[in-house]
Amino acid sequence: MEKLKIAVIGVGNISSTHIEGYQKDDRCELYAFCDIDEKALKEKGARYGVTRLYTDYNEMFKALPELDAVSVCTWNNSHVPAALAAIAAGCHVFCEKPMAMNAKEAEELKKAAEKAKKVLGIGFVRRFGKDADLCRELVESGKMGEIYYARANYVRRNGNPGGWFADKARSGGGPLIDLGVHIIDLVRYIEGNPKPVSVYGATFTKLYNRAQLKDQKGYVSAGSLGAKDKCDVEDLASAMIRFDNGSVLTVETSYSLNTGKDSGCIEIFGDKGGVTIDPNVIYHGELCSRMTDISFPSHTGFDGSEYALEIENFLSAIVDGEQIRATAEDGVELMKILDAIYESAKTGHEVIL
Repeated sequence: MEKLKIAVIGVGNISSTHIEGYQKDDRCELYAFCDIDEKALKEKGARYGVTRLYTDYNEMFKALPELDAVSVCTWNNSHVPAALAAIAAGCHVFCEKPMAMNAKEAEELKKAAEKAKKVLGIGFVRRFGKDADLCRELVESGKMGEIYYARANYVRRNGNPGGWFADKARSGGGPLIDLGVHIIDLVRYIEGNPKPVSVYGATFTKLYNRAQLKDQKGYVSAGSLGAKDKCDVEDLASAMIRFDNGSVLTVETSYSLNTGKDSGCIEIFGDKGGVTIDPNVIYHGELCSRMTDISFPSHTGFDGSEYALEIENFLSAIVDGEQIRATAEDGVELMKILDAIYESAKTGHEVIL
């Protein structure tokens, strides 16, 4: 079989996870890179041995009609334009999260891929973790019973990435659209992808521009917002999301918060059992006719290996017709949730979907 020719649009940090995933799969070859930053483009090309380098993806598609598939790893505001151009050029697309800047854009992209009969995968990488697999198994086996409540947090004490992440025109928002997408989607995935029906949200911008901080031992925190960086995104978002299966999810995510430490924990509760991911999976409930807590240390949280798995799934969808694990429909539903949280935060009222 002739290898699929792959292009990567946007060669920033996240692109390396895509590139290395493609390198591990002998069904494809890295064929071209594209980025508006010519210096970064040349450095990435030299690092990975890619010589077809472009600063304009439209020019790339004109010059390389033989391309088969594209990873879109740009700023969030370029996800849809780049993906639409790729689909118009006859390419399958793997788009990093979030799928778009809003649900309207996401729906436009979904329809374009469907009309062109092209594979469109979304970068909800947490779906590929061992923790997600185990929790899905617990739900599907009935050991959780009826799921009725979940809570999830992804909190940084001082971790504003700066750059485009803090510029709303390019990012679309702050920790909610950057970090919150992962935990909201993971809970939806574990529960079986219920649809949102209503949202109440609140966002705060109180600490966004503070400098790097030191803890009591003198260690500098993860914040990297520079003095010249623009920052007009929220530093904290919280929300309550109600789904059509009757369950409720509460979410909390931040770049900056006056708390003791960074944290990331997901808890899902059913009437027969519950699970915690923090980072090990712990089952709380009745097994073998007794109440027990069982820890699954081999099913730890995110470790980075999941990126290669999502690229493998994307390629298998193209070559073998395998089902994409994170679909365009999932991307649209997530954008509806994010839109509703931001709208609720602005109006102070619940948003009905």
